[in-house]
Amino acid sequence: MFAVLVSGSVSAEEFTGRKGSFHGFVQFDFQVQGARCRVVTPKEPAAGKPWIWRARFWGHEPQLDVALLKCGWHVAYCDVGNLFGSPKAVERWNQFYEHLTTTHGLAKRPALEGMSRGGLIMYNWAKANATKVLCIYGDAPVCDIKSWPGGKGKGKGHVRTWRACLAAYGLNEKQALAFRGNPIDGLEPLAKAGVPLIHVVGDADKVVPVAENTAILEERYKKLGGFIKVIHKPGVGHHPHSLKDPSPLVEFIEKAAKAAGGKK
Repeated sequence: MFAVLVSGSVSAEEFTGRKGSFHGFVQFDFQVQGARCRVVTPKEPAAGKPWIWRARFWGHEPQLDVALLKCGWHVAYCDVGNLFGSPKAVERWNQFYEHLTTTHGLAKRPALEGMSRGGLIMYNWAKANATKVLCIYGDAPVCDIKSWPGGKGKGKGHVRTWRACLAAYGLNEKQALAFRGNPIDGLEPLAKAGVPLIHVVGDADKVVPVAENTAILEERYKKLGGFIKVIHKPGVGHHPHSLKDPSPLVEFIEKAAKAAGGKK
């Protein structure tokens, strides 16, 4: 990986680092404060340089990312593996956000995309930066660490990953069971900022059960006056993620960008 220069000598039009290809678009791999990062650039940036920020599982079910690239959006990624949305992960994302918006002039309000455990960092960063978020797309997102990787409900959980999650937060199991820093908690800033949410879930998901994650977040967000749309996939489990045809997701995100106007 190559470190990115963050001085004023780098124009808003340039990215540096290792060049690669992502479905026919140019991908740049670099580092920001030691964190592994990626940005894929569209052939012709849309007005305002909008971007979607992928939380985890780079390249998995990429149809939405590719569709937005074709619409002139940048696609970005900052690795926060094994941090489970903890404060350290949020700080790493803060640094990446400042780099992209300040050094490269990308839009001040990105769309966020989080699959599975990506929901943890996506929502925890969003709640701490609600006015900087255009909209949120969660795909079978983890919304409560007790559900996954804890497995304290009906979900399978994962013992080794649960231990890593506890370590990332500096919690013991008793403290984790009483923890109120999950995506399902403290949604008021997002509702107040008017951030629209869309989730895609498989109704037969036994890894990240809908009832323990999206359903709780949906109920709480609506009670706060927030807008959330949930697309259910009957009979589908945790995989496959996304939609074969990402048009509903593209339309949702583009609508949010249009509503935001110059604020995006």
